[in-house]
Amino acid sequence: MGGKDVLVKRFDRERTANGYTRARMISGLTVLRSDEALETRTRWSYVILVEELRRIVAEPKKDAQELFRRMCFNALISNLDDHPRNHAFIAKDEEWSLSPAYDLTPSPVISQDRRDLAMECGDLGRFANARNIVSQYARFLLEKSEAEKIVNDTRNQVEKWYDTVRACGVSETDAETIHGAFLYPGFSL
Repeated sequence: MGGKDVLVKRFDRERTANGYTRARMISGLTVLRSDEALETRTRWSYVILVEELRRIVAEPKKDAQELFRRMCFNALISNLDDHPRNHAFIAKDEEWSLSPAYDLTPSPVISQDRRDLAMECGDLGRFANARNIVSQYARFLLEKSEAEKIVNDTRNQVEKWYDTVRACGVSETDAETIHGAFLYPGFSL
């Protein structure tokens, strides 16, 4: 990354006295019973994924809210790479849960009015817009006011993106390169 070595900690492995244990993991693509083919991408949907999540995880309300938060975050950073392989479920013991988030990549694009996610996120399909994201709030086990609060709280966090990336060592040039990914005007409620 920028000519520097990067160390990534695996969340599906844990070091023990006897070596490493490996957690069971399943991708969102598998949970959606889909694949990469264009004709199966109709199942690439946060709404369908949260329905499946509610069926398999130990804490549906907690994980459904977290998936909603991630969907909102992906829209706010223009992560156009939010396909189902970039979502997963993990079982370190017997119970399944939403895995930690990974592969969250801001993608600067030109459009200021409309951006789409890889997965459908509401009544208006893939449109990465707050109104569209909130449209399916009940499927995520949220009240409308809770969904709107998550959108606003996430927006407030993402507004600090510049200070965050600079504090992590991202150069001014690189920060300027990704500037257009964050908080595009078409996102607003």
